Amino acid sequence: MGKRRKPSPPSRARMAVLTTAMAGGAVLAAGTAHAEPAPSLASVKEQVDKLNEEAEQSIEQYNGFKDKQQKLQTEANRIQEKVARGQDAMNELRTRLGAVAADQYRNGGIDPSVQLMLDSDPAGYLERASAQNQVADTQTALLKQAQTEQRRLDQDRAEATATLAQLDSVGTELAARKQQIQTKLAQAQATLNKLSAEDRARVNAQQAAEKAKAEAQQAAAADRASRSAARPDLNTPAPPAAGGRAAAIVQFAYAQLGKPYQWSATGPNSFDCSGLTGAAYRAADVKLSRMSQDQWNDGPRVARADLQPGDLVFFYEDIHHVGIYIGDGKMIHAPRTGKNVEVLPISAMPYMGAVRP
Repeated sequence: MGKRRKPSPPSRARMAVLTTAMAGGAVLAAGTAHAEPAPSLASVKEQVDKLNEEAEQSIEQYNGFKDKQQKLQTEANRIQEKVARGQDAMNELRTRLGAVAADQYRNGGIDPSVQLMLDSDPAGYLERASAQNQVADTQTALLKQAQTEQRRLDQDRAEATATLAQLDSVGTELAARKQQIQTKLAQAQATLNKLSAEDRARVNAQQAAEKAKAEAQQAAAADRASRSAARPDLNTPAPPAAGGRAAAIVQFAYAQLGKPYQWSATGPNSFDCSGLTGAAYRAADVKLSRMSQDQWNDGPRVARADLQPGDLVFFYEDIHHVGIYIGDGKMIHAPRTGKNVEVLPISAMPYMGAVRP
């Protein structure tokens, strides 16, 4: 057998051609990888709906922390005022004890018990002074009063410190929830921005149509209220006649149709979901909790078959959305950012139950 010849290395010219071809292929591949197709309208809608739902969950949590912050701030103000009054009382007692000391000094010396009160810790002076038989009967009442006031003042100061620390903690959590909301809403907008120009135009047209529908419902509700006549073209139940709590709740809800959703808003110009329900019930002199999850516990449960206008209807497993039932299987609710207060069938979302506060 003859010896095999080793293949000759490619020439410089051939190498240049191969290198150029490979580079071109790489550029083509890279260009193809970056030319991602625009997402479909359906997939974007699904992503945006999910992000808006997550944002609403954070909004309801934010509402709860905000409500707690307001209550803690009120409590902190009350305790601090109490501390200020206690300090004024202690200052007055010290002035009276100082007058006793001055009188004793003019008459030959200061009683050790008074000196002890003025110069050391008031909380422990009485025990030590009593052990030394240093408290005169004429001063006992004044000294005991001072001791009682000092103990009360110390307790109030400790309570104020604890409440303010809790307030700081809630404020930190409030800021975190706010950041979560803003992040989710920004992600939703970024997802919408990925749509093609044609699909964005469709979304804008849909939003305009929804706004027009909500405004038409609001106009129809106002027309019904003034003429007590139905407008069947909108297929919306008429508000109940005037009189009664349920009527006040539902009529208030109808009057808000077309107003924009705004997270953490309670009216009068915009609302979030639990802000709308709370405002409607206030119109009937009924106070609800701020969060939808807490409103779920503001009244007895009502079976779906027994729903009446004015009942609160709740959605999703964690009860993060609430609306006002108006009859005929429909509710008025504040949907989400970018939409307006509207009429919607309760079957449009995962229904969890109802209560009647």
